[in-house]
Amino acid sequence: MGKDRQPRGQKKQGGPPAADAAGPDDMGPKKGKGAPKECGEEEARTCCGCRFPLLPALLQLALGIAVTVVGFLMASISSSLLVRDTPFWAGIIVCLVAYLGLFMLCVSYQVDERTCIQFAMKLLYFLLSALGLTVCVLAVAFAAHHYSQLTRFTCETALNSCQCKLFSSETFSRTFVYQDVTDCASITGTFKLFLLIQMILNVVCSLVCLLACFVMWKHRYQVFYVGDRICSLTTSEGQQQTV
Repeated sequence: MGKDRQPRGQKKQGGPPAADAAGPDDMGPKKGKGAPKECGEEEARTCCGCRFPLLPALLQLALGIAVTVVGFLMASISSSLLVRDTPFWAGIIVCLVAYLGLFMLCVSYQVDERTCIQFAMKLLYFLLSALGLTVCVLAVAFAAHHYSQLTRFTCETALNSCQCKLFSSETFSRTFVYQDVTDCASITGTFKLFLLIQMILNVVCSLVCLLACFVMWKHRYQVFYVGDRICSLTTSEGQQQTV
């Protein structure tokens, strides 16, 4: 009866338990170059392979300089042109936005805006991009209005100026005088072409500013909030599978 019992110190023969199957050196999945990133780990945002906002800032700078140069060329045609008709101011504002975007690249990237300077610069860049979008849309509206008027003008040169009449269905016609103009062709031809160029440049510039605002909004809200939600769900599912 007592011979079949095994001694207390003797272990049963067989394979090792499941918990002891892994060796002491096996500490779980090793992190390598291709290993997935944990929740909370994040790299600097990129746009077309470049660190954000390098590409939008360069586009804003190029378009802003072009709008400014064309605006000053338009102002040199006649001294009586209104400021709204020569939108160099839109190009200057967009250039300031681009300089701020390029300056943001000098600040070292921190995850989730852990530095006050980076958060303030991102907020300011977002607001200035929205301002640049609004200003470019206004410049397009003013240029389109003046362009539509030029298509209906009847101009003639008189006393070192160009007098253009706008005929309408009313009995009275409006007269627009462009001072310091020796030839009306500079108004009906050159200035009209500059207005068309301004409309194209400001439309493209407004789209770039809109893209910059969208990327920053997507990075701030969709990545941080939706991404954290996905990470929490993934972590809970992994814990359930472990149990």
